[in-house]
Amino acid sequence: MEFPYVAATVGAVLIILQQVLMMMAGAHRGKAMVGVGVGSDLDLERKVRRHGNLAENAAIFLVVLSFAEILSGGGAIVTTLGAVFLFARILHVIAFASLTGSHLKDGSKIFTLCRMGGALGSGLSGIGLGLYLLYMLLA
Repeated sequence: MEFPYVAATVGAVLIILQQVLMMMAGAHRGKAMVGVGVGSDLDLERKVRRHGNLAENAAIFLVVLSFAEILSGGGAIVTTLGAVFLFARILHVIAFASLTGSHLKDGSKIFTLCRMGGALGSGLSGIGLGLYLLYMLLA
């Protein structure tokens, strides 16, 4: 059994991103004097949502990516799925960089496109990873 280097690399980037987003939400929370929840602060809501969304999606993806990499020995499929997921999560962070992307307010469509790309990329890479792992387990 080889060490899952691809999953570890994706995990390293995601944990750095997760911590940066957490610190941004925490700093805003302190400045806004909001202990729990978001009050009526849409910017705080946006920051909390992008941090939380990454947390809820990244953990399970990394666990399953590690299983797939260990079982298959890595390769192009594992690397591609990990890269697509990572790229999609970065698109999601870009989308939630403004209220235009997070709350679909009027403005630049680039944020909306990043949101759609982030959601689609995350979803498809997750489904693809699940199917690949099932294939590897049943083969």
